[in-house]
Amino acid sequence: MGLTDLLKHGLEDMYYAEARIQKALPKMIAAAQDEELKSGLEKHLEETAQQITMLEEAFEAMGEKPRSEKCDAMDGILKEGDSLLKDFGGTAAGDAAIIFSCQAVEHYEIARYGSLRAYAELLGLEQVAEIMSDILEQEEAADDLLSEIAEERANPTAAGTSSEDDEDDE
Repeated sequence: MGLTDLLKHGLEDMYYAEARIQKALPKMIAAAQDEELKSGLEKHLEETAQQITMLEEAFEAMGEKPRSEKCDAMDGILKEGDSLLKDFGGTAAGDAAIIFSCQAVEHYEIARYGSLRAYAELLGLEQVAEIMSDILEQEEAADDLLSEIAEERANPTAAGTSSEDDEDDE
């Protein structure tokens, strides 16, 4: 077992993860209250479908058939996201909770695609490295947009609600 095997395992892991994300995003989109958040998540849902195709191209570039490997980490992140949506969905903190969940997904993806790109580069698999770079750019852009929405609107809205709730408890 070597670096090529680890690269293949990572691709299988992310192929599974992207399919799970594709199933989870519509629920987040439906729950989002901020229009820019809703539209950003819709765009990322389209990108996720593209990324699945791009991962298939990476497998083909390695002479492999696309295959999924169960990703317990992504399953856990998405399960936590479901729980947060149940707890905070429809509240003033709902969008902050969606962003909190989505950024956990994005940061996992950024870490994985960065490693996969490095492996592909080291192994001289230029096409695979380029695909990983393209996906990584999309993930970083999605994360940047989520941060912007959180800082400008979602977090301040949630903070305002939090202090009102504290006053009601007195």
